[in-house]
Amino acid sequence: MKSIIKILLLLVLGGDYLAKAENVGGDSSVEHAESDFNPGETIMHHIVDAHEWHFATIGETHISIPLPVILFSQEKGLVFFMSSKFHNPTHSYMGYILDSHDHIVSENKDEVFYDLSITKNVASLFLSVVLLLVIFISIAGKYKKNPVSAPSGLQSFFEPIIVYVRDDIGKSMIGPKYERFMPYLLTIFFFIWFNNLLGLVPGGANLTGNLAVTMVLALFTFIITCFSGNKYYWGHIFNPPGLPLPIKFLMVPIEVVSMFTKPFSLMVRLFANVTAGHIIILSLLCLIFIFKSAAASLISLPFAIFMMALELFVAILQAYIFTLLSAMYLGAAVDEHAHSDHDLDKALY
Repeated sequence: MKSIIKILLLLVLGGDYLAKAENVGGDSSVEHAESDFNPGETIMHHIVDAHEWHFATIGETHISIPLPVILFSQEKGLVFFMSSKFHNPTHSYMGYILDSHDHIVSENKDEVFYDLSITKNVASLFLSVVLLLVIFISIAGKYKKNPVSAPSGLQSFFEPIIVYVRDDIGKSMIGPKYERFMPYLLTIFFFIWFNNLLGLVPGGANLTGNLAVTMVLALFTFIITCFSGNKYYWGHIFNPPGLPLPIKFLMVPIEVVSMFTKPFSLMVRLFANVTAGHIIILSLLCLIFIFKSAAASLISLPFAIFMMALELFVAILQAYIFTLLSAMYLGAAVDEHAHSDHDLDKALY
């Protein structure tokens, strides 16, 4: 049982508490070390952004990749160094300090600077973009080389997914004008799905659990919807047809507010679901250290394994929901309601 505990904690927690896992079950020699265990700090360490990509801490050895720190201020101009410089005895470098919340602050309280650093989430973003480009450029090359041959390898895996997104999301939600939106819909679907999966890899970054990332994705949907909206779409927002004038004064503000609540719901839904999954898995594993007993693992480990399996499903489910709702908003923007209303009037009269 102890071996299973050590393996799972090494995979999920990244090895930070491997030494404690070796003594779970009553070794008094590490009782003081276990008393210092802070589950909240442990969980937040694994879900928030950081200026280094940390994988494990085994004993006194930190296994991590330093990332570029890029700062700009009018006083010093562009400042560039690696985050490993903060791990000197004074924990200060070039007048900057990395505080306990992993925020860079200046020793000069009056200095105003901008942090343009490559953090763990940004590095994970670049990694996922490279992964997407390599996979789908290679697939596109195979289609271009042999357009009529049966798919093989990665083609055979991704083709049913691409066709499903095209037919059951693009066509059904947007209608005849779906083709011009398919590059965007396929991009956000696979981007969210890949990053959800990368976030479950031991030592992976919680990119889609970052509110700034989900906000930008939702903002893309909002901007494309606004620029794609036809006169019927804007007419239904600012001049709803078929309503008495007093009701229009009530409905127009509601419609305008709904324009912003839709992307807001996209942003929060993805962020909350992905982050909640990580927190639940880590919380279940932390129960072993909270109760300081291997017996707690009999309950915690099966639930943690179940939640990990569930998160694999949630990874593609959240990508599907985000893409589906985006397609619905785009479909409402390009649908020519007036034509359907006119055809209905002709059928009735």
